[in-house]
Amino acid sequence: MNRIRLFLFGPLALAGLTALVPAPVRAQQVRPGLPGSAADSARTRRALGVIDGVVSDTNLAPIQGAQIAILRTNLRLGTGPNGRFRIVDVPPGQYLVIVRRLGYRPTSAIVQVPVSDTLRLSYTLEQLVTTLDPVVVTEKRQSLRLMEFEYRRKLGAGQFLTQQEIEQRNSVFATELFRRFLSVNVTTSYLSAIPVHYALSRREGGNPMRGACPMQVILDNVPLPTPFNLDLLPSPRELAGIEVYSGAGTIPPQFGGFNRGCGVIAVWTRDGY
Repeated sequence: MNRIRLFLFGPLALAGLTALVPAPVRAQQVRPGLPGSAADSARTRRALGVIDGVVSDTNLAPIQGAQIAILRTNLRLGTGPNGRFRIVDVPPGQYLVIVRRLGYRPTSAIVQVPVSDTLRLSYTLEQLVTTLDPVVVTEKRQSLRLMEFEYRRKLGAGQFLTQQEIEQRNSVFATELFRRFLSVNVTTSYLSAIPVHYALSRREGGNPMRGACPMQVILDNVPLPTPFNLDLLPSPRELAGIEVYSGAGTIPPQFGGFNRGCGVIAVWTRDGY
């Protein structure tokens, strides 16, 4: 387990707040010397990086209270009055950052934290104006997003995996679940030192970096970068459902948008973000 200390700008600063987060997937941590030695601890600390960021709206006005989450960790923090956030003592490696704020369209990005350096980020959130119809619950209480999931599943326009079906498959990694969908081609890319798995439309083939057709992955209503490394998704025991739409003709309106022609994969976690 690695220790990350959080510091916020402005009156909301939390001095000394710490959060334990698991190491990034396949992060390389070199620990020369004897484990537990003073020299070992000093070298490890010097290798840690820093994430320094700001969140604003489309008019470049800072957004206070935006939630910053790093997927597959328990790290959650909010931006200060100036829209800024700062995370120190971050182990170097690749992370998926999700930014949310009530009333705004969420966004996400894959970032690479450098060794002994500061990664500076800037996020712009688009204001979202929506009107929701009244919801009447007559059965067992369920979150609105999973009620919508069940509604679409009954319509039968896409392919679905429920939480019960996910548990029955007993998969170790979420990537394994997508191999069961007829319209998804899970392809491995070896362009980097570590193999990366992408979800491609079965209408296409090959490597997503060479003109293939990567599907848009959406996690709890947050569109993820495309093409997206499926290995960065939460583990199957954290998932509440998966739905797959093979092409633009079958995609529900709430998942519509640019670059959806190759299909959409909507992934739902049990707790949400």
